[in-house]
Amino acid sequence: MILLLNLHLVNGQQTIPFHFSGAIQPLSDLKCEAMQKTLKEEIYKNAQWKKLVESKRMAIGLVDLQDINKVKYAGLNDDHMMYAASLPKIAVLLAAMDAIDKGELDATEKVQEDMRLMISKSNNSATTRLIDALGYEKIEAVLRNVRHNLYNESQGGGIWVGKRYASSGKRYPDPVKGLSHAASANKVCSYYYQLVFGKLINEERSAQMLEILKDPALKHKFVNTLQKIAPEADVYRKSGSWKSFHSDSVLVWGPNRRYIMVALLEDPNGELIIRNLVVPLENVLKISSSLPCTN
Repeated sequence: MILLLNLHLVNGQQTIPFHFSGAIQPLSDLKCEAMQKTLKEEIYKNAQWKKLVESKRMAIGLVDLQDINKVKYAGLNDDHMMYAASLPKIAVLLAAMDAIDKGELDATEKVQEDMRLMISKSNNSATTRLIDALGYEKIEAVLRNVRHNLYNESQGGGIWVGKRYASSGKRYPDPVKGLSHAASANKVCSYYYQLVFGKLINEERSAQMLEILKDPALKHKFVNTLQKIAPEADVYRKSGSWKSFHSDSVLVWGPNRRYIMVALLEDPNGELIIRNLVVPLENVLKISSSLPCTN
């Protein structure tokens, strides 16, 4: 059986997802100009990163969750959809959970194991089995659902899965760029943000998805650095790599750390760059924490 996260207090800290009965603000409405300015300044200190941002080969999303009543968001090229390799497998997880919730898919032991393999180990065969069971149209419908708004042409696109993670099978490209496995930093941030508040499908399903995303088996990119600087933090994560495309997404929840971080890169050294982004992005959070948002 899929285990649920405890929704009560543990060691004085409320665990996630939060019980939040009302609607939450769209993440785009929580953009903080002070944090946005600090993010750009911090990234632009590195000449290579500045060049990548300006050529739209680097996209970043950052969500400050330290005070859940005052969530703050900032991003660079964050509505720019890029090829994201295995990161969009989070969309397959969401569609599978939605199908289970609606009685369209049985939560057999095999389906549950495939969901875990798909996320923790990024197993392509497990992902393909789930895609075949769901169908592209189902995945698209869940992503376009206005409640979640994880794919929207008028907002640059978003998260998309339009190909099996296998050599065979038809393509179902996204309408904006014709990509098969794609994401934008803001929509990936929104995915995790909605999970925190129990708003992806419902609290129960959000908790189940968080449990699957927790403690990934692959320890590269963001996780490589986080294991060194924040070993006590809980990490919920999905990444992706293919040729020169590298991506990572993480929800960090631990002592003095509550944030969402997303990076999409097109660069041969993207894995190392993503490792090296953690400390500067945490610095953005520290600096902007004392600055008022003007939005």
